[in-house]
Amino acid sequence: MNRRNIMTLAMAAAMCLISSSVLIAQSYSFKLGQWAEIHNALLRELNRSYVDSLPVDRMMRAGVDAMLEELDPYTIYIPEEENEDLQMLMSKTYGGIGAIIHKKKGENVIINEPYAGSPAQKYGLVCGDEIIAIDGFPTKDLESKESSDRMKGKPGTTVVFTVKKVRTGDTLDIPIVRERIRLPDVEYAGMLDDTTGYILQSGFTENVSGEIRTKFQELKKQGMKRLVLDLRGNGGGLMNEAVNILSLFVPKGSLVVTSKGNSPESYREYRTATEPIDTQIPIIVMIDSGSASSSEIVAGAFQDLDRATIMGKRSYGKGLVQSILQMPYNGQIKITTAKYYTPSGRCVQAIDYSNRNEDGSVGHIPDSLTNEFRTASGRIVRDGGGITPDVDVPVQNYSRLVYSLVLGGIIDQYVIDYSRRHESIPAVDDFHYTDEDFEDFISYAKTQDFDYRSSAKTLYDQMKKELEKDGLAEAMKPELDALGKVIEMDKERFIRLKKDEIIPFIEEELATRYWFQEAGVKVRLRYDDQLKKALAK
Repeated sequence: MNRRNIMTLAMAAAMCLISSSVLIAQSYSFKLGQWAEIHNALLRELNRSYVDSLPVDRMMRAGVDAMLEELDPYTIYIPEEENEDLQMLMSKTYGGIGAIIHKKKGENVIINEPYAGSPAQKYGLVCGDEIIAIDGFPTKDLESKESSDRMKGKPGTTVVFTVKKVRTGDTLDIPIVRERIRLPDVEYAGMLDDTTGYILQSGFTENVSGEIRTKFQELKKQGMKRLVLDLRGNGGGLMNEAVNILSLFVPKGSLVVTSKGNSPESYREYRTATEPIDTQIPIIVMIDSGSASSSEIVAGAFQDLDRATIMGKRSYGKGLVQSILQMPYNGQIKITTAKYYTPSGRCVQAIDYSNRNEDGSVGHIPDSLTNEFRTASGRIVRDGGGITPDVDVPVQNYSRLVYSLVLGGIIDQYVIDYSRRHESIPAVDDFHYTDEDFEDFISYAKTQDFDYRSSAKTLYDQMKKELEKDGLAEAMKPELDALGKVIEMDKERFIRLKKDEIIPFIEEELATRYWFQEAGVKVRLRYDDQLKKALAK
């Protein structure tokens, strides 16, 4: 085959590729236009022929939401009236009084947890105070969200609460000036011992990197020789803040994350742009299955650059980048535009939303399809979803009873009841929930309605149902009854058996109510066995 023939074949192949690309693009555009036309025709016909008036707003919102759900859970539409919710999501700020409330249907709003330094605290609201009315509107008639929405508002405006004070029983009208409330991303920073500094970071909103810088410098002055950056349960946030945090501890110009989308324009490399404050101090980064997105950018970059030791459990596996774009009528869309990759080239995305099973579910990337990558020093790391820690540290397992007490609100309600009966507790460093106190909790919990079955009992109940479906329950009744007696346990006995699991949760919640959020973290650290094991490695 001569040179001319080769050139002719190459040109023909190129023309075929171009023609194919054009046809695919035209087909895609045709399909898009076809469905847009069908959609508009449906609406016109429904509007003309449907027997009743159309709930247009509800229909269109449901349609938009259903359409976006076919993509991934993070691509969402935000109409103008929900922009405040988006601001809360992106910046963890809102206009209000700064308190968590407790609300049961048909009952008054209860102040559950005021924030330190908030208007709620400044104006004397404490855990257990009842909000009878908000600007004269009775709270008994409101749902929890309605109550919260009425408490929020533009900073500088005044809201009047009619409050029944928990300590005195007096009913007062208390005008409170709303402020811009910002929930901190750095929930706690302190020394765990003479040389170990600790920073608990719960999010990645604007300027959290500045907070980390300040706290780090304060801890250095206190004698810190190693740092624990705790990202457990941190669901992420702004990518640029992840880059800025890494900039504090790795050389200027280091590649820390790359994003890639469908278009060539979406490819971006993110490098540290400022001089670090410390490139030598040993760092431990704690992660778990709740560490996602920007948390994984930080952990993955630290790991790939061999700058920190990653400890804990495998992270969540969210390697998607979202952008916020403006839509008509002041709406916005938060849309997934790219995937991100760690410096070694790993993608941490664990789930492929673009390929769904027949039942509509999506699957994790199988281990057989994972690939090896190398850190800066040549260590092997793998992709396939999440960041696998350098040191796996087991997490404490809790009984089903504890989950029921926490998620069912029993401990929360008990703490409010305790606060009504006790004006104060000792300072957090001296406060311990005693065995005598636990008897008080047992007396309270025994009166509450909640699912206190053990995991074994729930499996037993399910097994009985399955046997009944198969028509075998009667034939196996003696054996079932005998097994049921063995695993049956009354509420009080089960609570007593799980005392050591339950007390830390009560102690943390009480410390938070009386001494605010940092006190609660201090108590949590007191019982954090996973962290203690990590530090002992």
